[in-house]
Amino acid sequence: MKTEDEIVALSRQLIERGSISFSGAARLFDPATRDSAYMLYAWCRHCDDVIDDQELGFARGGPEPTQAERDANLDKLERQTREALEGKAEEPVFVALQRVVHRHDIPHLHPLELIDGFRMDVDGQQPATLDDTLKYCYHVAGVVGVMMAMIMGARGSDALNRAADLGIAFQLTNIARDVVADATVGRVYLPRDWLAGAGLEGADLADPRHRDAMTSVVVRLLDVADTYYASAARGIGYLPFRSAWAVASARNVYRDIGGVVRRRGSTAWDTRARVGTAGKLVGVTRGLGRAMLSGIPGKAAPASRQGLWTHPGLGRAPASHRDHASS
Repeated sequence: MKTEDEIVALSRQLIERGSISFSGAARLFDPATRDSAYMLYAWCRHCDDVIDDQELGFARGGPEPTQAERDANLDKLERQTREALEGKAEEPVFVALQRVVHRHDIPHLHPLELIDGFRMDVDGQQPATLDDTLKYCYHVAGVVGVMMAMIMGARGSDALNRAADLGIAFQLTNIARDVVADATVGRVYLPRDWLAGAGLEGADLADPRHRDAMTSVVVRLLDVADTYYASAARGIGYLPFRSAWAVASARNVYRDIGGVVRRRGSTAWDTRARVGTAGKLVGVTRGLGRAMLSGIPGKAAPASRQGLWTHPGLGRAPASHRDHASS
């Protein structure tokens, strides 16, 4: 088995190759938090790649896996994840998960919730309503925010819900940015009732002739994302200063991606929406200000989350960390 330093080093290499933005934000963490973030990300990245038949987020170039192969890959991921949670991991990315879960006392429910999110993709589930979209966003991103919050030392119910809100906001932004690319491979995450209201079906999203109608639905989704970004901002005060700075910076940069999509309108999908280096530096600077402000008594008082999607048991760990009930 590899030593911890080797596991961290491998995890860092994966994040540096697989996500420049996340790698940049992670540098703001203190060393111990950064190492745990690297290890959690390594497992998440591996799972995502297996489900999408990719390598570090990029297509492998081979034939598309069959449904049976996708089902088998998911079953293997779940088995390996459960083995890691039981302290029986062998492959480095699962050793990384095993160590993070043990070090930060993360309930076993949460890694398995991410696997449930991947199952939604493998099963080809398409959300009928906004609540369905938000549930999906929680399972593939919000729960990662929850685990990251625990790594950073946050444990209260409100803090964990705000962390989930940030992950949900990130995923809503991803959906808005990648809606056309997703549609070309048969994945539709915009609510079906919203599409119907705009005279659209899922198959229309990849057709440039429907771009104006689709844009109106995407902007509506970005409006929802903004409510989750706003809620998440109020949770930054629960974090230690360096973690608060990192999270606030990542929030700013990702929210700005949504801003790029808004400004481009119907041309937003001609090229992938990105935030340039100058924009990222602005986001980091604004994040520093937000982190400093969050440390002032009274400035980080929680705002209401009324109306936001909420995990029914978030913030209350199961009686046994080995219990798992899908939400």
